[in-house]
Amino acid sequence: MSKSDDIIHQATRLKIMSVLNVLAQGEAIEFVKLKQITQTTDGNLGAHIEVLANAKYLTVSKRLKPRPTTRVRLTAAGRRAFEGHVAYLREILDGATA
Repeated sequence: MSKSDDIIHQATRLKIMSVLNVLAQGEAIEFVKLKQITQTTDGNLGAHIEVLANAKYLTVSKRLKPRPTTRVRLTAAGRRAFEGHVAYLREILDGATA
């Protein structure tokens, strides 16, 4: 059986990782767009991004010109961790329906 990833398992972080996972490898999303999709506040989203970044699951880049912009990108390690966690969840769901 696959293993749960306690970092990703939290609901908001699972949403963040799900959004990033559908992007092409190396593609980033702006903080504002991610906030809109996940329906979180600036502070809440920022705190969860920090946890994921500390785990090396995503990277954050900031640009000041022409306007301040923060972008978030899934790392290869983050993509692998997400895929592993999804496999874990599928095993639970498949077992529940068996």
